[in-house]
Amino acid sequence: MYDDALFSHILAVSNRTLSKRPFLEQIEEICKHHPKGLILREKDLSEAEYTALAKDVLAICQRHNVSCILHTYFRAAKELGCNAIHLPLPLLRAHKEELSGFSHVGTSIHAPAEAEEAEKLGATYITAGHIYATDCKKGLPPRGLVFLEEVCRRVSIPVYAIGGIKINEKQLQEVMDCGAKGGCIMSGMMQL
Repeated sequence: MYDDALFSHILAVSNRTLSKRPFLEQIEEICKHHPKGLILREKDLSEAEYTALAKDVLAICQRHNVSCILHTYFRAAKELGCNAIHLPLPLLRAHKEELSGFSHVGTSIHAPAEAEEAEKLGATYITAGHIYATDCKKGLPPRGLVFLEEVCRRVSIPVYAIGGIKINEKQLQEVMDCGAKGGCIMSGMMQL
């Protein structure tokens, strides 16, 4: 159904509430396509709940040789031996000194100046959005491709477009033509 080569440009983003099947089965299905990485973004969970879930997700990702990027709970990531973390920009600002040992540090940005700041704070990649209209940001106009191009021009670290991205070769090429490494996909990944 999908050309798996596309997935090498995709960071899958999890959301249990959108999952087509039981969540861990959905993670298994995503990993079978070998995305660039999987961001475990379950922001509604407590740190203890998140850590318990992350153990299972990390095991699935390791089985499929997919990079698992934990979200928000950097202490849990360290405890679990995960070297990749994605933090909201305010947490990156507050905890940048505690992030040694992580080989991958990502953050989400919504302005070109934030992209520059994230790079200075030590981010190794950023997600920039939202690029296209999306139900996740209903009623909020997308920032668009001009915004994405500007962000990509202002930093030397990889940029991944987020917001309204589909598993679609034409759309992924469109964001990569702006300088992005690829796109982040939530809804499409949870419905595979």
